Amino acid sequence: MAKIISIANQKGGVGKTTTSINVSSLLAAGEKRTLLIDIDPQANSSSGIGISNHNPSVYEVLIGTKKINEVIISTYMPFMDILPSNINLVGAEIEMVDFPNRETLLKNTLVEAEQNYDFIIIDCPPSLGLLTLNALTASHSVLIPVQCEYFALEGLGQLLNTINIVKQHFNTSLSIEGVLLTMFDSRLRLSQQVADEVRKYFGDKVFKTVIHRNVRISEAPSYGKPIILYDAVSTGSKNYMSLASELLERNEIKSK
Repeated sequence: MAKIISIANQKGGVGKTTTSINVSSLLAAGEKRTLLIDIDPQANSSSGIGISNHNPSVYEVLIGTKKINEVIISTYMPFMDILPSNINLVGAEIEMVDFPNRETLLKNTLVEAEQNYDFIIIDCPPSLGLLTLNALTASHSVLIPVQCEYFALEGLGQLLNTINIVKQHFNTSLSIEGVLLTMFDSRLRLSQQVADEVRKYFGDKVFKTVIHRNVRISEAPSYGKPIILYDAVSTGSKNYMSLASELLERNEIKSK
């Protein structure tokens, strides 16, 4: 059965999509059967691995006009599939409002696919709306990227509150997989201050791995590639390799 991890933070620009693409690709590189679900209407996880405007998409799965296994597609990486997104998803939240069990639409449809994978990674939109709620309800855990910049902690309380509400009402087993420090710049004292604050607040939930600010990470999506295929020896690639190893290690310990 797959371990389902949502990558969520309602702040934009914190590295959710970058982390979703690169963690998925590195788990796949380690021969873990991995499904990346792009549930963000901006569809950046899809375009970041070279898939644009794919039809059908996760939208048709959520509104019930397609089965999930009809929409999942293989990527150019062995062991990695994607449930792509496209712009149609923009209106999905409005349509879903009147659906019965609207918070569990993704969870219910994943039942058909989860036995085919070791990991399912869900890239959430930068909001705490119905799409993110569906992702959290379907997940075993949440990975929270936090950028090492001013206002980094702003809004985290709201996200944690949402996670607690989901635990109380929809998904009692939801946990925090970990907090990931992103966009760390060792030249800036602010980066270290933010990192210290996050560690003080979250303790051992914070991953040991820190994702440094790296130009190669920023360039890779424009080529439709994860960092491991774009520049395997870059700092960004090494950071995400370390994160994937840490994630596997944590889950191996939990499963014993």
